[in-house]
Amino acid sequence: MKITAPKISLELSDKKFSDIFYEEDPILEMCTITNSEFTNESLYRVRLEKAIIKNCKFNHTDFSNISITDVRFENCDFSNANLSGSSIHRAEFINCKLLGTTFSESSIGNVKFENSILNMATFGHSKLEKVVFLEAVLRSTDLYECKLKNVEFELCDLNGANFEQTLLKGIDISSSKFESLIISIDNLNGCIVSTEQAVQFATLMGLVIKN
Repeated sequence: MKITAPKISLELSDKKFSDIFYEEDPILEMCTITNSEFTNESLYRVRLEKAIIKNCKFNHTDFSNISITDVRFENCDFSNANLSGSSIHRAEFINCKLLGTTFSESSIGNVKFENSILNMATFGHSKLEKVVFLEAVLRSTDLYECKLKNVEFELCDLNGANFEQTLLKGIDISSSKFESLIISIDNLNGCIVSTEQAVQFATLMGLVIKN
């Protein structure tokens, strides 16, 4: 599946994330932000546009209703940050930590999570369209009652992930691994799985498989 990459200019100014306090509106755009620490803060309706953000820490920061468009995050830590109600489009999270990050009730489109850790992150009641999780760890990640369209899980760790009340028709998890999933059997219809995973699901359904 091809997703639209962030559209970022080659000419960007250098800024610190704290510069957002000096803007008339809470917006940072057309910039590169490196090695900023912005933890335990609270900012409502932040806008990030056309930016590259590297090696930054946003632990425990409340970014609820944030808008992110055309942004690439590299080696950033969003552990326990609140991005609920967010709009995230044409964005990349590369080598990022998103442990326990809240994305509930968000709109996420044309986004890639690559080599990132999303253990116990929550996406409940969100809409994900054209989203790729590539070599990501999603242990006990909550995807309860999400709308998934053109979402791929490539070479991911999905152990303990929660897909209850989420339709998986057309969703390919065949290259990913898990020991158990929280899932509604009715919503598995049309999910693309490997032979080994088919046996796992059959066992979950209570079938006894004889060789």
